[in-house]
Amino acid sequence: MASTAIRRLTQLLHSFSAPPAPPAYVQPPASNEKLEYADLAILDLSKARTPGGRKALAAKLVNAMSTHGFFYVTNHGYTEEQTQRVFSIANLTFDGVDAQEKKMYIGESDAVYEGYKPRQTWKIEDGVKDQIEHYNINRHVRKRQHPEVLRPFLQEIEAFAHHNHFNVLYPILRLLALGLELPEETLVDQHKFEADGETSIRFMKYFPRSMEEEQRTKQVWLKGHTDIGSVTILWSQPIGGLQILSRDGTWQWVRHMDNALVINAGDVLTFLCGGFYPATRHRVIQPPADQVGLPRLGVFYFSMANDDVKLIPHEESPVLQRFGVNRLCSDQDAPTMEEWRKNRTIAYGTSQLVPSLEEKGVEEEIISGVVVKHYN
Repeated sequence: MASTAIRRLTQLLHSFSAPPAPPAYVQPPASNEKLEYADLAILDLSKARTPGGRKALAAKLVNAMSTHGFFYVTNHGYTEEQTQRVFSIANLTFDGVDAQEKKMYIGESDAVYEGYKPRQTWKIEDGVKDQIEHYNINRHVRKRQHPEVLRPFLQEIEAFAHHNHFNVLYPILRLLALGLELPEETLVDQHKFEADGETSIRFMKYFPRSMEEEQRTKQVWLKGHTDIGSVTILWSQPIGGLQILSRDGTWQWVRHMDNALVINAGDVLTFLCGGFYPATRHRVIQPPADQVGLPRLGVFYFSMANDDVKLIPHEESPVLQRFGVNRLCSDQDAPTMEEWRKNRTIAYGTSQLVPSLEEKGVEEEIISGVVVKHYN
C-alpha cells in the first residue's frame, strides 16, 4: 500500500513538474547589408479585441493585401521567451535526431506534407535539387508518432498549434471577411480546427549550398511561387532570403522584425475571395553576404480550409459585387480543399514545368484545371 501511494504521489508530482528545456537555439544577428526591403504594413493584433479596432485593422489589411500581399503582425500573444523556446524545439527536430531515426518519420504519402521531407527532394534548376529539410506536424499533434526527442515537448507543440489557430489565424480571417463586408465568421467557419484537413506546423531548415550550385541556380533556393493554402504564418527570424515579387515586377527583401509574424495569402484565399486577396508571389534566395554559410531555421503555421470546402468565391460579398469576381476556374470545375492540396503537393518540385507564352521568366503547370505559375 505504501509503495502504491508513493508511486501515485511521484506520478502526481511529475505531472506538475516543468517540462525539460531543449538545447537553446541562439539566433544569429540580423543582416547589416543595405538591401531593397519591402515597406510592409504592421498590424497590432491586440487592437482586434474591439469592433472598432477590427474595422480599422481590416481597412489596413485590405490595403496591405492590395500592395505587397505581405504584412507583419505584432502583439500576437507570445513573449520573446516563448518564441525563442519554439525555435529551440524546432532546431532540436533537425539537430537532435539522427539520420536513421529520421527515416522512420518520413511522410508516408506524396500527397500529404507530414513528418520529414529530406533534402534534395525538389528540383530547383539545371539539375540542382533543394537543400531544405522540413518536419510537418498536423495541428492535431498526436495524430501520428513523433521522434523520441520531441515527445517531452508535445504538450507545448499542441499549445503552439492552438495559439496559431485561435489567436492568430482566426482574428486574421475575421479581418479578411470584414474587408469583404461579410459576416466576421464567414471564413472562420471554413477553417475549423476540429475539421478534417492538413493545417499544420512546419519546422524548416535551409542548409548552405556549394558555390557551383549557387551559380547554376542564380542563388535561388526556392523558386518564386504562391502557397497552397489560405493564410501562411511565418515566425520572423533573422537570416535573410525571403523576397516578394512586387507589383512592378521587382524582387524585394522581407526585413526581420523581433518577435513579429510575417503573414501572406495563399491560393485558397484567391479562390474563396474571388481574387480580391491575390496569393502572394515569393521566393527564397541565398542569404545576404554577411550571412552566407549560415543555416536558416524557419517556423511556420500553414493554414488550409476544411477538406470538404469547395473552393468557390463568396459572391454574396458586397465588395465583390461592386468590383467583380476574378475566378481561377468555373464554379462547376472548382476543386475541394482536399483535391487542391493533394494535387499541388504531389506536383510541387517534381512536375515538368513549361515556359509561359505570355510572361517572361515564368513557368507553368496545370493543377486541377488551374494554371499554377512559378516565378524565376
